[in-house]
Order: sequence, then C-alpha cells, then structure tokens
Amino acid sequence: MKRLNGKVAIVTGSTSGIGIGIARLFAAEGAKVVICGRREEKGQAVVDMIKGEGGEASYHFMDMTDLDSVKALIDDTAEKYGRIDVLVNNAANVGLKDGRVDELTLEMWDAIVQSDLRGTFYALQSVIPHMQKNEKGGSIINIGSMASCGGDLGSTAYACAKSAVNTLTQYTALQFGKQKIRCNCVRPGLIVTPENEARVPQVLKDIFLNNICVDRYGCPEDIGHMCVYLASDESSYVTGQIMNVDGGLNSHVSTVGEFRKLSSRTW
Repeated sequence: MKRLNGKVAIVTGSTSGIGIGIARLFAAEGAKVVICGRREEKGQAVVDMIKGEGGEASYHFMDMTDLDSVKALIDDTAEKYGRIDVLVNNAANVGLKDGRVDELTLEMWDAIVQSDLRGTFYALQSVIPHMQKNEKGGSIINIGSMASCGGDLGSTAYACAKSAVNTLTQYTALQFGKQKIRCNCVRPGLIVTPENEARVPQVLKDIFLNNICVDRYGCPEDIGHMCVYLASDESSYVTGQIMNVDGGLNSHVSTVGEFRKLSSRTW
C-alpha cells in the first residue's frame, strides 16, 4: 500500500528483535529507513535484507549511552535525506542487571536510566528541530514496556525508566502538537523474537499464554504494524497515546489466569 511512501524514518535499536520487525515493515510501506545500533555487521545485514525485499535502507552507528553518537545519527540523517519524518525510539538495554529496590545500587540505577530514558529523551529532543521544518511535522514513536503498567517483583529501575517514557510521550505530544509533531508510545507485551526465543523459558511462555486474551505470543511484526499506523498520515489525529500491544494482558483483572487453571469463573 506504500502508506509511508517518501517518508524518512529512523528506527533506533534496529539491528535485532522488535527493531528489525519495525524497520522491515516501514521499508515495505515505502519509507527510507535508517538502521542504527552498535553492531555494524548486524546492522548491515538488516540493510541487505531490506534491500533484498525491494526496500530502501542505510546503516548508521549509534549508542544510546553516547549522546554524541545520537546527535550524529539525527544530523547525518537530515543531511543525507533532507528531512526526518519519523523517529522510533526503540533502543534500550534490557540486558543490564536489575532487581528489587533493596538490591539496586546507584550505579545500576544510573546505567539503566541513562540507557532507557536519557538516550530516548536526547534522541527525541534532537529530532524535533528537524521535524519543525517539515510541512507535515513528524511522528515520534517511543517504545515503552508493560513493565510500566504496575508493580512487579524485579526490574525496578527498568520499569521506572519506562514509566518516565510514558510521561515524556504525553508532554512532548502536548508541547509540539500545534506544530504537527505527534508523539505516541507503544508498550509491547511478551514478544518472542528469533534472538530471544531460545532464552525465554517455557514456564514463562506458559504463564503469559495463560493470561493473555489471544492464543499466541507476540512477534516483532505485531509491534511493527502499530508503528506503521502511528508513522502514517492515517494517525494524524492520534497523539499523546500510550498503546498496549500485549495480546490483552493488561485489559483484565490479574486473577484470570489462575481461575482458568481451576476451570472456574469466580471464587
């Protein structure tokens, strides 16, 4: 359908997982996609894949903890293509050690906030001046997390950083909406990717499958399809929204999964 025809889109963290799914769908819809991350070999492989599918893509190094590389990504993209229409803030370091409030050190907290909040903020801040030059503004899509939906037993710093991304999304939408710059947040549920499938324990998959409303786990394309919509002109009246793409996990009371095991509707 070429819903993104002519648009220039940056997808951070697009050398693996969800980022690849978003980038491939963007390219299939006609966008010029900038693949970026720390791993050049993997990034170039994604570029080659997209080109093999008939799309247009290029690779640019970026490390979300290195603000100079974030600024270079934004400025070099604008110089190369003459515009930036879409920014997907997908990069995050979920591999950093995290834990309970009483287990976290300040160094652990700072490292996670730097990667998952500070870098997202700086990329967003850096792209706005370029989008302000566009007649139709632009679309910023922050990839959040269901970790920000409620308290959990671990991943405290990650969840707090992602909760802040929710609020940053709403503030950006309000402050720049009159300039036709939209900002939305997509919160994935359990997304099984080629990289993590072997590492996700079956017991965890079973827990999620028992609690989500649909009959399968999520895949990168599920997030990609939502991002295509938010990047396209079809969503020109949609901004400041935090959208769950989680199979309905957060749409019901938390006891549903346990009652299903009992074949019971209620206590």
